[in-house]
Amino acid sequence: MAKPPARISQNAIPLRIRDLQVYYGESHAIQGVDLALDGRILSIVGRNGMGKTTLCNTIMGLKRARSGSINVMGREISALEPHEIARLGVGYVPQGRRVWRSLSVDEHLRLAARGGRDALWTVDRVYQTFPRLAERKNNGGGQLSGGEQQMLAISRALLGNPHLLIMDEPTEGLAPVIVDQVAAMLMQLAEEGDIAVLLIEQNIGVATSVAENVAIMVNGRVNRIMPSAELANDRDLQQRLLGVGRHADEPVETASGSTSETSERVAEVFRVVRHGQAAPLAPAESGSNIRTLRRPPNRWSLSDADLSQGVRQMPTAPALEDAAEPSILRMPREVRMGRTALVVGTFDTKGRELKFLRDELRAVGVRTRMVDLSTSGKPSSADVNPQEIAASHPRGPNAVFTGDRGQAVAAMATAFEHWIVRQRDVGGIISAGGSGGTSLATTGMRRLPVGIPKVMISTVASGEVGHYVGASDILMLPSVADIQGLNVITERILKNGAHALAGMMAGAAQDAAREAAAGAKPAIGITMFGVTTPCVQALTTELQGDYDCLVFHATGVGGRSMEALADSGLLAGAVDVTTTEVADMLVGGVFPATADRFGAFIRQRLPYVGSVGALDMVNFGPRGSVPERFSGRNFVIHNQNVTLMRTTREENATAGRWIAERLNQMQGPVRFLIPEGGVSALDAPGKAFWDPEADRALFDAIEGTFEQTGQRRLLRVKAHINDPDFVHALARAYREIAIPMKKRA
Repeated sequence: MAKPPARISQNAIPLRIRDLQVYYGESHAIQGVDLALDGRILSIVGRNGMGKTTLCNTIMGLKRARSGSINVMGREISALEPHEIARLGVGYVPQGRRVWRSLSVDEHLRLAARGGRDALWTVDRVYQTFPRLAERKNNGGGQLSGGEQQMLAISRALLGNPHLLIMDEPTEGLAPVIVDQVAAMLMQLAEEGDIAVLLIEQNIGVATSVAENVAIMVNGRVNRIMPSAELANDRDLQQRLLGVGRHADEPVETASGSTSETSERVAEVFRVVRHGQAAPLAPAESGSNIRTLRRPPNRWSLSDADLSQGVRQMPTAPALEDAAEPSILRMPREVRMGRTALVVGTFDTKGRELKFLRDELRAVGVRTRMVDLSTSGKPSSADVNPQEIAASHPRGPNAVFTGDRGQAVAAMATAFEHWIVRQRDVGGIISAGGSGGTSLATTGMRRLPVGIPKVMISTVASGEVGHYVGASDILMLPSVADIQGLNVITERILKNGAHALAGMMAGAAQDAAREAAAGAKPAIGITMFGVTTPCVQALTTELQGDYDCLVFHATGVGGRSMEALADSGLLAGAVDVTTTEVADMLVGGVFPATADRFGAFIRQRLPYVGSVGALDMVNFGPRGSVPERFSGRNFVIHNQNVTLMRTTREENATAGRWIAERLNQMQGPVRFLIPEGGVSALDAPGKAFWDPEADRALFDAIEGTFEQTGQRRLLRVKAHINDPDFVHALARAYREIAIPMKKRA
């Protein structure tokens, strides 16, 4: 058995190409390409004939370069043979699939498998990842559909357990559902971090969704490397560089090949009747070609018989709406298209109730997909079975089905998190269950962007639900009775939940369309505390003409909520005035941030302006609840339920270093402002928390740790945080870094 290639080193660059020159005779195909794959996935896009496939073949040794360097994991491979490159841990999924027609699926896979049972990719894991291949394991390659052949080609490459995977247009010619499955698998590979992927792709949606950056090839050169989100949102650039869409000077193509006979056969006169109108009587003559329909006709409303035999009369199309049903429950077609409601839960114990939810959603026109999160191992009738969800766990399905119920439920929740973030068409999600089912479902719900409707019908919804909801926007609906069977109470509650989800899905789509048409102002997040209120009120007044200002109360969950919106793509940036949650986290207050504070702006590279608002205090409950270790400190009783404690120089220095270290990880435009006159209403001359020495320790720790770059700057302002001069400095700093940003809602 061949020894599997070594896994990727944390510091190694999987692929680096320098000044690559490739010729076909005297035709210069690759002209000085320089490229580095230093992340997990890099997409390369370009028109046909730009040299993308030649680049793949050259990396794999199938085509010789005239000059230049190709370095894989620190080793030069430009002079190696293809089989030597493959043994180094480079896998290849060629354009056109190239499966053996005479070998069965199972023979393909076992022939390609390397590394033994301890390898990351085994034949069993392939069958778990692509259940369709397991069903077709005894079929020959020539008996497979195009999508099945592509699954087989990808699996064949993965079974070599590569640390670099070259994929040449893996979604070419595939059905949309298979394209989604391939994209989801690529994102899973990126998350697991064991395989780097160089993806050649014509599908802009796939190329930009799975990779952080995209390289654009033009005439054998890498024209530019840019963020995927920028390319995805710039149709003009797509048309200019990639030929996506129709150029103004291109003639409009008309359908060809239609004979006059066919045209005559399908010529019809249609009378469209709106809902609620009575249908007029059809003409008496039997040869009439006039039909009355309740929805606009199209090519697909004509049967094969119509096209081949010229039949003039068709049954009246069914009404889109039932007159007996309130029209408010019917989702318009333009709202339902491309939007699916996930019905998730443990189908082994709550199958009847979850299917009832599905039926109620379908009855009002919502497309559904049932997702089973059971851990019992029982057969599942859901659209997505537990084995498919479990395969998304970072350690594979064996980490889920352990036999220990507690461990299995926790692992299934982790797998569901990883699975749901790769789904492209989620318009809403609903679940029903007890405490275990609630914990499972809400774990995945919290990973969905804010704004996607989420309904949890739960037996625990009438109690403390903060740890289920977190910083998300989950609607918790008490089930009243236990969710155990269908009865007059549970049916009513489940129906209410289904209709609530349908209404939210319809409303969300319509609102988004209206906002886009109206050119909504870009939204920015602003953090506030009582002691920074004057600053934030004046700041929103100054910015609200150009921005939709969303203010978050910095009580722990406020900062998390703002960052959840940033991660969801709903914020254009932030003015993080009040970072007091960091002090509570480090000292032990009741409004703490998490260790991921500022993480959204590290990940999303949004314009970020921050400050040190209210870092002079730690928050506790009633005075008697303050831990004994803080006796003798400087306290202010804000009210009977809130006690404020002044931070010390040492605590401020620790907080300053922690904040600066997080700021240093931000790659987007950053301005961090220090108000030298005080950080809160209580930190001013004559006020209870005025302590210039403690403030200086905070400011110096930030300045000593902060790494200034062209994008990231630290600014000191000789003003108090609530002074107009500081407010103007904040607004000016945000406008400075937000100017290049496109407005977005």
